[in-house]
Amino acid sequence: MKKIISFLIRFVPRPWLQRMAGTGLKVVGLFYAGNTVECPVCNSRFKKFMPYGRINPRPNALCPNCLSLERHRLIWMYLQTQTDFFKAQLQVLHIAPEVCFMKRFEQQHGNRYITTDIESPLAKVKADIHQLPFADNTFDVVLCNHVLEHVADDIQAMRELKRVLKPGGWAILQVPFFSPIPDTTFEDNSITNKSEREKVFGQDDHVRKYGRDYPTRINASGLVAEENRFAQHLSKEIVTRASVMEQEVLYIGRKAS
Repeated sequence: MKKIISFLIRFVPRPWLQRMAGTGLKVVGLFYAGNTVECPVCNSRFKKFMPYGRINPRPNALCPNCLSLERHRLIWMYLQTQTDFFKAQLQVLHIAPEVCFMKRFEQQHGNRYITTDIESPLAKVKADIHQLPFADNTFDVVLCNHVLEHVADDIQAMRELKRVLKPGGWAILQVPFFSPIPDTTFEDNSITNKSEREKVFGQDDHVRKYGRDYPTRINASGLVAEENRFAQHLSKEIVTRASVMEQEVLYIGRKAS
């Protein structure tokens, strides 16, 4: 199963995966029936989650029902317990929307929930994050999860997110970190070979390897960076049952009121 997952992620175009993965994995999920883990996004229970990853798939990572990963389950619990995201109807912008969230977020926020991406067949609005087609001060919340490592100018992209956020609005800005984490984010546009890019940046479609200076990059966009360690305050039981990474930091960018 690990080899199959790795092959699909590495070699099947993302839009195809987004269209086809759901039904197939639900069938596979029948073989994972159990009650050891529980996905907080869809409330499905399994003996374990499926493996997921490009080269060395992580065990106990992917929910076969809704396709959530560890980071999605952590974000869901943060939104549910630490914000008013599920208590009010908000203007929400979701960049490169994840299928595990879309229907559930739309049920909560209706037509105030907008999805956008430059290529995803799932998004309502096709747009470039560097130049979004939305008015200033439109959204209460922006979700931008594992996107900025793919874009040409991440600071300009975050400036756009700041522009479309309302005063007092906030964005979740997760990016991947690969060990060893450098002190300074590394970029080199001269590296064009796919194998070399994967070796240097962790994935062949990434354009930078983020370092410990990531909050400084968020601040450079005009947003105020917050390193939120919500995961470290969860009980061991919740961490294990939801299979989230206790060490993961939620990076939040806030727009001044």
